Amino acid sequence: MQRRNFMRATGALAFAGSMATAGAQAQTKTVRVALGWINNVEYAGVWMALENGYFKEEGLEVKTLPGGPNAPPPPVTVASGGAEFGYGTWLPYLDAVARGNDFVLVAGTFPVSPLGILSLPGKPIRSAADIVGKKILAQGPNERTAIDATLALNNLPKQWEFVPAGFSPEPLLSKAGDGYTAYGTNQAVTLEKMGMVRDKDFFFTSFDSMGFKSYANLVFVTRAYLQSDRPTVVKFLRALARGWTENGKDPAVAAKLVVAKYGADLGLDLKQQTRQNELQYAMLKNPAKPDQPLLVLDRDAIVGPMYAAAKASGRDKLPEVDKLADFSVMQEVNASLKKS
Repeated sequence: MQRRNFMRATGALAFAGSMATAGAQAQTKTVRVALGWINNVEYAGVWMALENGYFKEEGLEVKTLPGGPNAPPPPVTVASGGAEFGYGTWLPYLDAVARGNDFVLVAGTFPVSPLGILSLPGKPIRSAADIVGKKILAQGPNERTAIDATLALNNLPKQWEFVPAGFSPEPLLSKAGDGYTAYGTNQAVTLEKMGMVRDKDFFFTSFDSMGFKSYANLVFVTRAYLQSDRPTVVKFLRALARGWTENGKDPAVAAKLVVAKYGADLGLDLKQQTRQNELQYAMLKNPAKPDQPLLVLDRDAIVGPMYAAAKASGRDKLPEVDKLADFSVMQEVNASLKKS
């Protein structure tokens, strides 16, 4: 009799334990994130949130899908159901919406884009006017559009020569062109590693400083996903904001993580990744509103200079800003972070 009661009690405990385990598993939700580039320190906030368990604390299991030259663009991945979150850039995002994709911007990583033009002392490009008549090494249509739009914004003629280029600044050093479209956090750092000094041996002029303004690494979802699972979007962004905040304490930490773990098979250079993280941290802050929390989309920036940049690129039929972005999501995120 005692043995039967013991077996019943043991079975009940086992059943309760299995139910608790199943409940915990049911509470964990997997979300996929389509990155716009390879797994490098550009996404430091993601790696810090993963490593410190911030996503896990929100009940999320986050899987990142790296981008790059051979990967589909994040809008394609998100539209096809291959990811819940995507990282995008301003003009391609507008183009994806214009093609009928019902996307919504929910956050913006860098209010200051690191894209610009590298040049050498012989023919320095320090302003939009310096582009006119120059031979520019550029990677593709997005970079060409940035140059044309920058000239239009400054009421300058679109007179410059396009020279196809890859992702290395070597052609600039060999004088194959007068300028090279690059990132101040990437190829400019490559030149520094070669012993070259900024503003002496080479110049980097951002498109942002020349009037072509846009966020880098915008975070978007489909409207249907936001409407059906808004709590998950808030949880993801809350953990991501914590990751970026933690990253600000020591830029070497995320650099080591990506070199040794998240991008271990990419042959990344630790010094370059650390320097990139140092430089990009300043770009997380909105220079017009320095007290604005990280990842917040600024309505004034979008309807002002970002819409102007889009129109200068020939995109004159722009939707209302509230169709493109939901500003309330990050408001909810930051309200909850203040309470915690």
